[in-house]
Amino acid sequence: MREGHIGVDESGKGDFFGPLVVAACYVGPEHLAELDGVRDSKKLADGVAKKLAATIKRTCPHKVLTILPHKYNDLYRQIGNLNRLLAWGHARAIEEVLELQPCSQVISDQFADPEVLKRRLFEKGKRIELISMVRGEQDIAVAAASILARAEFLWRLEALSKEFGVDLPKGASPAVVAAGKRFVERYGREALDKVAKLHFKTTHNVLG
Repeated sequence: MREGHIGVDESGKGDFFGPLVVAACYVGPEHLAELDGVRDSKKLADGVAKKLAATIKRTCPHKVLTILPHKYNDLYRQIGNLNRLLAWGHARAIEEVLELQPCSQVISDQFADPEVLKRRLFEKGKRIELISMVRGEQDIAVAAASILARAEFLWRLEALSKEFGVDLPKGASPAVVAAGKRFVERYGREALDKVAKLHFKTTHNVLG
């Protein structure tokens, strides 16, 4: 690595319960020695991801943007499209890291047409080169961002489970539907907005 750059990634977009988390992270040559073991968060055990996230936070300029379910549902109703919502979150996180560490390049894991993200970038973001990559987590800055996002998602999901006294699993499996039904039995249909992404088809299965 000759020059530093920003990586951006998200966690929680495929999980019925919990927030959407977007993280951006600047990695420069001066940080590499501290980032041993940093790779795609999906290949890491939860505990390892949390430990690495603590190291990344101490080492690299970063921003973690957490959109809790109630806010997520409001934004989704306003924006009406997950890719546009992701682009909004990515742009916000990128800009905040640019305030901490100016640089000329941002790498994003490809989630849609990169023009969607480019349109969402504000003034500072528009002056950078945006590279949208398939399997972007192969880049160390994107991998670091993916770990930050994953760890925050896990912490927030655990906190929601503890707050409501219902185990809220990851994903959108039959176990998630069963947990959703238990939650609704205890707190009612309206409260589901506090813990889940309501545009998922899973909502119909939980409430049906």
